[in-house]
Amino acid sequence: MPEPIILGLESSCDDTAAAVLRGREILSSVVMGQTELHAAFGGVVPEIAARAHAEKLDLAVEQALAEADLPLSEIDAIAVTAGPGLIGGVLSGVMLAKGLATGLGKPLVGVNHLAGHALTPRLTDGLAYPYLMLLVSGGHCQFLIVRGPEDFTRLGGTIDDAPGEAFDKTARLLGLPQPGGPSVETAARDADETRFKFPRPLLDRDGCDLSFSGLKTALLRMRDKLVEAQGGLHEADRADLCAGFQAAVRDVLAEKTRRALALYLAEAPAVPAFAIAGGVAANGAIRGALESLCAERGVAFTAPPLQLCTDNAAMIAYAGGELLAEGETSDMALSARPRWPLDRAAAPLLGSGKKGAKA
Repeated sequence: MPEPIILGLESSCDDTAAAVLRGREILSSVVMGQTELHAAFGGVVPEIAARAHAEKLDLAVEQALAEADLPLSEIDAIAVTAGPGLIGGVLSGVMLAKGLATGLGKPLVGVNHLAGHALTPRLTDGLAYPYLMLLVSGGHCQFLIVRGPEDFTRLGGTIDDAPGEAFDKTARLLGLPQPGGPSVETAARDADETRFKFPRPLLDRDGCDLSFSGLKTALLRMRDKLVEAQGGLHEADRADLCAGFQAAVRDVLAEKTRRALALYLAEAPAVPAFAIAGGVAANGAIRGALESLCAERGVAFTAPPLQLCTDNAAMIAYAGGELLAEGETSDMALSARPRWPLDRAAAPLLGSGKKGAKA
């Protein structure tokens, strides 16, 4: 049987994306960013993002089909991010996917955005189950043992800010452009990471949970002391603050990864493997520290190409394909979900409410 051709749609935050996959072969992957639309606000504005998705999704689909050199009629299934994310953007994608699936008479597959990231190492490297995954992005941070397309065991995660969110806030506090991750990493290059003493939150507590809000507060206080003492920030101050902050995040992630690896390896997986995905996986300092740690433990290290670390529709199409292979499809009752934990049996990390557990 030939591999099904799947059209994937992604619109959970500020990237409008469409992709066409045949199995693990990426025939096309289109990502339309919104950085310029949100630049003046210092972060993503949900209403602006939702409007942009509604305007660009059909254009992204047309471009993805053109680059794949396929007519819409040859698509075998539609996979779409159904959550978690900003509800307006998720809803835009779900409604378009429903329309396409109905018009084509093809299966519809609702995909958890986080599962898309978690399964990316299988798309890029054919990683065998089970593997340990660090999903680290602007809105999420958690350690997962990935056992199947719907089978995830969470070992720990952030109890407050995600690392990407902390990088963005750090950039704003220091007057650096958004997105914050690349700006902070660039500023930190060749700077002194030891000049400022940043805390390493939760390293004195057992387990794999993480916290990053205290780093942001520490940086704010250091910045304010410098401004008060010298009437402003020098470029060297800004660079050293970025380097110290980045080093703290790196050290915390490395130690918590060490602990997560111990729990994972205790299960004696046949082919031990660790993977990192999400936007923060693009950070070279963090990536290098985790790669060295895996080498010490004799665990295969996998990090997807940078363009597949950030939000994209190729990962959604691939995850949809894995679900489809197991007979999992959605109907027209598929709803957009702002919250959708991967490990549904785990206690909520960030609390719960009418919309469900946040993580």
